[in-house]
Amino acid sequence: MLPPDEAWSRIAARLSPLPEERIARRGSQGRMLARPLAATVDVPAADVSAMDGYAAAGPVQAGERRRVEATIAAGDPPGFALSPPAVARIMTGAPVPLGADRIIPVEATDAGREAVEFRAEAGPGDHIRRRGEILRIGEPLLPAGAVLTPGALALLATHGHAEVSVHRAPFVAVVTTGDEVVPPEIEPAPGQLRDSHTDFLLAAGATLGLRFAPLGIAPDRPEVLRTMIEQGLRSDVLLLCGGVSMGEFDFVEGILRQLGCTIHLDAVAIQPGKPFVFATHPGGLVFGLPGNPASVMVSFWLFVRPALRRLMGFADGWWSGAVNGVLAQALPGAGPRDRFVAAEVEARDGVLYVTPYPPKGSHDLAAYAHGTGLVRARAGAAPAAAGAACEVLLLS
Repeated sequence: MLPPDEAWSRIAARLSPLPEERIARRGSQGRMLARPLAATVDVPAADVSAMDGYAAAGPVQAGERRRVEATIAAGDPPGFALSPPAVARIMTGAPVPLGADRIIPVEATDAGREAVEFRAEAGPGDHIRRRGEILRIGEPLLPAGAVLTPGALALLATHGHAEVSVHRAPFVAVVTTGDEVVPPEIEPAPGQLRDSHTDFLLAAGATLGLRFAPLGIAPDRPEVLRTMIEQGLRSDVLLLCGGVSMGEFDFVEGILRQLGCTIHLDAVAIQPGKPFVFATHPGGLVFGLPGNPASVMVSFWLFVRPALRRLMGFADGWWSGAVNGVLAQALPGAGPRDRFVAAEVEARDGVLYVTPYPPKGSHDLAAYAHGTGLVRARAGAAPAAAGAACEVLLLS
């Protein structure tokens, strides 16, 4: 049984970003850029006005009155030539007329369409945005490794980048195992239970922008399980739920070895989630998650999620996203393994308040369904009272 840090080290050593692919800009939100992009236009594309006002050439005195010879709107082509001492009425973003060297804001005038009186002076360059002052054609726009946020996509749109190169998203397959497990839409017979794992994993994958492929429920029969695992191994990542403990019907590890997988770990010192398999094969990765719902959730959030993000090019680790908080209620202590408890996290006055939901066991799905975070009690920790500091991994 490995400490979680060592377990993650074994996983991380076998992770690298997937090859790049070209996708449409509008479908790339949240992905990581694999190649740098450059500016395709000057920003601004011309000298433009930063204000609604009047474009003038040379000094303007308070109390001076001048003729308005034109109105220039945003979107008008550049090139209008000013005839001093006349001025031009100009809108924000409109091209500055030739000969003009300053803009007087409309708020500093007694505005008119044919003539205007100025109530304040203006200096050379006032309220003019110069061509290329933000970016010049060919200058760096976004570097490789940039996350494509909504703001980044807006920037790419202004430069006409219709497609982008990003690290390929992993194809992830999901198999739930167990004779006792039936689909959620079926009424369970005595001794059976509905499959919650698949719904959790599909939804958790969606938070990463990934669509997992559910392959179904495999019974505890080696020949059927082997067939479904073979199908799952065609994916970049296969997630198996159940069948990884030491029971008589836990066949997963044996079948993975038969199919040429190398198993790098099969138990982690965490609670819940101790039975946990990580394996590799020439085509990808396999995570064997425990059978209890809380264990599936904790194993996914701690290890599978950061591994998938690594494949997508992000820097992540099993506990690297944790933040500090303050307990709003008491947190139970931990035995010889790190303990992870679902918790509600709320920000108030700049402080994260963490309310744990201590479960009755790793089968207590109700407790883990509430939380927006996982709060950690390190191995050997005593119970902590409300008001104590804590460390929590945000799940949303």
